[in-house]
Amino acid sequence: MTLYGGIEGGGTKFVCAVGTPGGKILAETRYPTTSPEETLARAVDFFRGEVQALGPLAAIGIASFGPLDPRPGSPSFGRILPTPKPGWTEADIVGPFRAAFGVPVGFDTDVNGAALGESRWGAGRGCDPALYLTVGTGVGGGALVNGKLLHGLLHPEMGHIRLPHDKTRDPFVGSCPFHGDCFEGLASGPAIERRWGQKAEALPPSHPAWDLEAEYIALALVSFICTLSPEKVIVGGGVAQQPQLLPLVRQKVGAILNGYIQSPAILNGLDSYIVPPALGDRAGVLGAIALAAQMPD
Repeated sequence: MTLYGGIEGGGTKFVCAVGTPGGKILAETRYPTTSPEETLARAVDFFRGEVQALGPLAAIGIASFGPLDPRPGSPSFGRILPTPKPGWTEADIVGPFRAAFGVPVGFDTDVNGAALGESRWGAGRGCDPALYLTVGTGVGGGALVNGKLLHGLLHPEMGHIRLPHDKTRDPFVGSCPFHGDCFEGLASGPAIERRWGQKAEALPPSHPAWDLEAEYIALALVSFICTLSPEKVIVGGGVAQQPQLLPLVRQKVGAILNGYIQSPAILNGLDSYIVPPALGDRAGVLGAIALAAQMPD
């Protein structure tokens, strides 16, 4: 049986799994993200144990927080680029796994990984282009276009687009250390906590935070819908799990587009067009397994 290793490397936690080409997870572990040395060593130890228990891995896929360099021919391939995550700038993510297991290692962003997982086995099946957006500790987006994950100079940075910011309604200056009030700086979990003095999950459904949050997400989605023309929009992440949020987002997306996109999915089907991940919190690690399965022998 062919086995693949998958890692979803998040800024808060790492998820490691061993799975099959069909996306069946045979073993899994989760643990907090600490220093690069400690965090990556725990992942190597997990896979070593599973190799002994289940058999050798054909490849490993890593879907990591970023920014990062996903270009295989680049001198900095497999590394984290300048990031606000303390201690992780220039961390070599791919190297320890190549050294430990001697197998091909795929490397991409966590949101591109989730986009791939959802397109392969989840809410994005049969949809191309498909967009995956995560709103949580950070904000990011990944896209599958013409059957391939979207890359370019590096990778999409959908969380750092500029949004209309009415500073009378929302005087919060933003939380992004690079751009202040970009999308992530206005709508991430840390931005919500700094603006309102409470974590998102502690705010009641009727709190004005949710109308404002939905507006920022909707403004961003309208930009992505107009540029990428995705057949499905999947919105995940801890903040997006709040049940009152996506209905508000759908309402605002429809209002902002104002009938311009003449597609039934927009005009009559937003409930099935903007959706949560079908794979739940396994979208990223299953996407990492899919990344591994795409690696040449």
